[in-house]
Amino acid sequence: MATSLTLELLAEIVPQAKADNIDKYLTALNEVLPQFDINTSLRIAHFLAQIAHESGYFRASSENLNYSDQALRAVFGKYFPDDDSAKAYARQPEKIANRVYADRMGNGNEASGDGWKYRGRGLIQLTGKDNYMRCGEALGLDLISDPDVVSTDAKVAIQSACHYWKSCNLNMLADEDELVKITKRINGGTNGLDDRAALLNRAKQFLDIA
Repeated sequence: MATSLTLELLAEIVPQAKADNIDKYLTALNEVLPQFDINTSLRIAHFLAQIAHESGYFRASSENLNYSDQALRAVFGKYFPDDDSAKAYARQPEKIANRVYADRMGNGNEASGDGWKYRGRGLIQLTGKDNYMRCGEALGLDLISDPDVVSTDAKVAIQSACHYWKSCNLNMLADEDELVKITKRINGGTNGLDDRAALLNRAKQFLDIA
C-alpha cells in the first residue's frame, strides 16, 4: 500500500472519530486494502472518506433501526402509510427490519426473520440475504450462517466494504476523483455529500495529495 495508515494519521483525517474506534480497524485496513488494489493515496483517500461517513466516524458497524413512529412515516412511508401502523412498530428495531426488508434482496417474508438477520452491517452496510451470500462467496466466508461476523469482526467489516468497493468498480472512479459518482454508487443518492467532501479533503491534505 502506498501509505501505511497509522492511528495518528487516521485521527487527523477523521477528527470526529474516537481513538478506540480507529484503533479497532487500523490493522485490518493496512492488511486488507492492498488485497483489493486500494493502493494509491487517492484511492485510499476516497475509501476512507466514504467508510468514515457511512459508519458515523467508525462508531457504527450495524444498522440502527430504532425509529420513532414519526421517523417511520418519514423514512419508510411505503411500509407505514398511517399513524396506527407506524405506532405498532415504533422503537422495535427487529420488527421494523423484518417488515421493511421482507420479500426483497433474497429475504423471505416478514415472519421469516430474514430482514433482521440480514440487516445492514459493516462499514459500507451489507444488507439482504443475497448480498450476504455473494459477499461471503467472494471472501470465502459463510455469512449466511453467521451474518453477525460482518459487524463484530473488524477484518470482515473492512473486507465486506472492500468487496462492495471492488464490485462497484470504485477504484476507477477514485482514480478520476469522482466523489459524487462514488457517493451515488454507495448511497443511492448524495446524502451526506458535504461531510464526505470534507473528509475527502482532509484525507487529501494528510496523504499529501495535491
